[in-house]
Amino acid sequence: MAEEPRPRASWDEYFMSIAQVVATRSTCPRKYVGSAIVRNRTILSTGYNGSIRGMPHCSDVGHMMEDGHCVATIHAERNGVNIDGATNYVTASPCWNCFKQLANAGIVRIVYGEFYRDERIFEIAKQIGIELVHVPLPGVTLPRLPPHGAG
Repeated sequence: MAEEPRPRASWDEYFMSIAQVVATRSTCPRKYVGSAIVRNRTILSTGYNGSIRGMPHCSDVGHMMEDGHCVATIHAERNGVNIDGATNYVTASPCWNCFKQLANAGIVRIVYGEFYRDERIFEIAKQIGIELVHVPLPGVTLPRLPPHGAG
């Protein structure tokens, strides 16, 4: 008797799952974020929240806080190599600064797992022709975040 075929993940679910696994490399425990940059169903690059290359990680030396945010880290979207015409898969929607950088780098589509604090990206994306797509996180188990305000 033939086995029942298992359901296949959609391409968006597949790449979002990869972005979620990449998030496990994040070194700033305030927010674990992973990013996968994809063009033509091929991963071009991945990135995660982490310190500037050569600098100590927040997980080792603590946070550099400014206005309630850690500014020591480079965001996941920026830690990936951005290429014209590519799609950026990111577990949390880009903050305003990352969105601007992705737009300038030629990213044409951003698939995000959860909304993260800046509504401006939706209006500007429409104006400049960037597609924003919400794909719920598929459930890869990540380390627990510390209580808000810790660290």
